[in-house]
Amino acid sequence: MAEENKATEQIYTIPLRECKEYPMWKRSNKAIKVIRAYLSKHMKVEEDKIKISGAVNETVWEHGIQKPPNKIRVKAVRSEDGVTAELVE
Repeated sequence: MAEENKATEQIYTIPLRECKEYPMWKRSNKAIKVIRAYLSKHMKVEEDKIKISGAVNETVWEHGIQKPPNKIRVKAVRSEDGVTAELVE
């Protein structure tokens, strides 16, 4: 039972290419949604239990709403509360 409470970490490279198919004024918003959906699928948690750190948010929004990055490296840490997404340096 002690193993269930143990926090796990995983590093993911999340592709954000599909955001380019959306209108320019929606791209960074869509990128955040894609990050949530990707982590939800791979960490097997609901999307509302995923917390995205400020550093990840700033990286996505660095060039404004129209030009999010093509991919982003994220360290996902699972805890009892859910999953926290942090930027890999």
